[in-house]
Amino acid sequence: MRYTLRQLEVFVATAQHENISRAASSLAMSQSAASGSLREFEQQFDVQLFDRVGKRLRLSELGRQLRPAAEELLARARALEQALSGEEVSGRLQVGATLTIGNYLAVPMIAAFRARYPAADVALSVANTAAIADRVAHYALDIGLVEGELSHPDLSCEPWQMDELTVFAAPGHPLARKPALSDADLLGLDWIVREPGSGTRQTFDRAMHGILPALRIVLELQHTEAIKRAVEAGLGVGCLSRISLAEAFARGSLVPLHVPGRDFTRRLQIVLHRQKFHTAALRQWLALCREQAQ
Repeated sequence: MRYTLRQLEVFVATAQHENISRAASSLAMSQSAASGSLREFEQQFDVQLFDRVGKRLRLSELGRQLRPAAEELLARARALEQALSGEEVSGRLQVGATLTIGNYLAVPMIAAFRARYPAADVALSVANTAAIADRVAHYALDIGLVEGELSHPDLSCEPWQMDELTVFAAPGHPLARKPALSDADLLGLDWIVREPGSGTRQTFDRAMHGILPALRIVLELQHTEAIKRAVEAGLGVGCLSRISLAEAFARGSLVPLHVPGRDFTRRLQIVLHRQKFHTAALRQWLALCREQAQ
C-alpha cells in the first residue's frame, strides 16, 4: 500500500481546518511533520490535493472527490481499532444541535448515552441550522439535530420530533389577556425574533405568510434566552419553541398569546452526511434519538 493512515489523517485534518498549522495541532504533530506528510502523500501519486491561497489551503477538485472516501476509511479503521480493544462503543462523537435542541433536549440525551456507554464521549456544538448543516457537510460533525428545513445534495434528513412555536409576551402587555390575536393585532406589535438562518426563524416566517413583510421586527437576536429577557423587559413580543418557554410560563414571567389560523408546528430533523460511515457510537446515538421520538 503506497499511503498510510497517518497521511490520510493529515489530509482530512487539513481539509477541515484549511490550515496546516491548525491541522497539525489537532493531530498532536509538529507543523513540519504534518507538512512533510501531506507533501509526501501528494508526491507519491503526483497529484495536488489543495490549492494554496495565501495561508489557507482549499481542497482542489480531486481533493473534494477523495475526501469522503478518506473520511470513511479512517472511520472504519477507528471502528476496527475499537473492536480489537474490546470497546465497541467508544471514542468521541461530534454532535451538532441548534439552540433549542442543544439547550433543552441534547444535554439529557448525552447524560443517558454516557450512562449506557461509559467508554464513549460526546462533544456538543450549538449553532443555528445553517451553521450545523455546513459543518455536517464538511465532516466537522458526525451528526446534526436541527430545527430548520434543509435541502443539500450531500446531506440526508430524517424526521425526528414534532415541535411548535408559541407567540409570547410579558404578563403586563396590553394584549396579554386577549383571547385571540387577529392579523391586525400582529401587525401592530413590536417583534423580537431569531436571526435569519435559524430554524426558528424559518418556521416563524412561514407561519406569518401574507403579512410577514409588514411585521414590525425591532430586534433579531441569536439566543433564545436573550429574546426571553427582552420580552420580559417589555421591548416587544417573541415567538420561540414551546420547549424553551415551559419554565417561564410556569413561573409566570412570560405568558402565551393565542394566534389562531396560523401554523407554528414544525418537525425537528436528524441530519447526516450521505457518505458518512456509521461507527458503533453513531449507530447507538441514532438509536437513542429514535427512542426519544417515540
